[in-house]
Amino acid sequence: MFDYDKLPLLHTQAPLSACLKTEYEDFQVDEIMPVECSGEGEHVWLKITKRGCNTEQVASALEKFAQVKQVAVSYAGLKDRYAVTTQWFSVQLPGQQGPDWQQLDNEAFRIEQICRHSRKLKRGTLKANRFKIRLRQLQGDQADWQRQLELIATKGVPNYFGLQRFGHAMGNLVRATDLLNNNKMRRLKPFKRGIYLSAMRSWLFNQMLGQRIADNTFHTAIAGDVYMLAASQACFQELSNALIEQRLSQADIHLTAAMWGRGQAMTADAAAQLEQQVAARHADFATALEKAGLIQERRAMRLMPEKMRWQFEADQCLNVEFELIKGSYATSVLRELCQIKDMSK
Repeated sequence: MFDYDKLPLLHTQAPLSACLKTEYEDFQVDEIMPVECSGEGEHVWLKITKRGCNTEQVASALEKFAQVKQVAVSYAGLKDRYAVTTQWFSVQLPGQQGPDWQQLDNEAFRIEQICRHSRKLKRGTLKANRFKIRLRQLQGDQADWQRQLELIATKGVPNYFGLQRFGHAMGNLVRATDLLNNNKMRRLKPFKRGIYLSAMRSWLFNQMLGQRIADNTFHTAIAGDVYMLAASQACFQELSNALIEQRLSQADIHLTAAMWGRGQAMTADAAAQLEQQVAARHADFATALEKAGLIQERRAMRLMPEKMRWQFEADQCLNVEFELIKGSYATSVLRELCQIKDMSK
């Protein structure tokens, strides 16, 4: 019913394959923050490197060690478990010196930096993530690998929401459908309900994006399209501008698709018709999002990896590095590169 593999690829793929996450160190992520600690305040910010555990497990350990309630510990976003990741946490300690953080003994993570700040670290307070990925057991001609990497670096990839957004075996979407069919969505606690609403909204976006690729209009504007400035959430609609195609080709701007919700859509004409048709095919999700009060927003359809570089090794390995803006997925990049076998599963 919900087959992620059927989402269209942008770039025609050569017969390439590789293994991912054979070891924790094969998938490394570092947060790039838009703010720096002020040096004072009631919030302790901790830069932590974790290995083989998830973000919530680290947050729980910090909560117990500092003897604070769960709400006092925060982080910008969730990071992979089967990986080595570095991210920031904040712990609210009003009027307290706090514990000796260096005494926090945990084999799964280590504290890299400690500072004070006047504000809590909120979800989404993130500029970008830097990825260092090692692919092993490469299969295919190196010239094809090189060509695919260059395509991704210059043309970008579809900005799909990754598989992890939808839960194991697409379970969040399956469960959401069951809840809607039995009219039980409203009975859920806000946090759990939010997970299912987010999954439904993300799936609708992916379907609209996939339709644009299938129609061969991913790189080409159609009547009524809405554009987003690169590295920004600012959107605009331009009815007649000879520079639009040039700006699209230079990745100065990106075409967008709907993050579904209530309210007047920014799109018009052919673009609005396409999105309405996709929403109609998933009317249960679209209606649920509107009833939940989510306001319609836009998301860029194209994802451009920044500072991308790569190096082949003699033992059939490939090291790839790049930066992605917040809310985007490294798996969307790798999906366009080759067939991936995830060894952590």
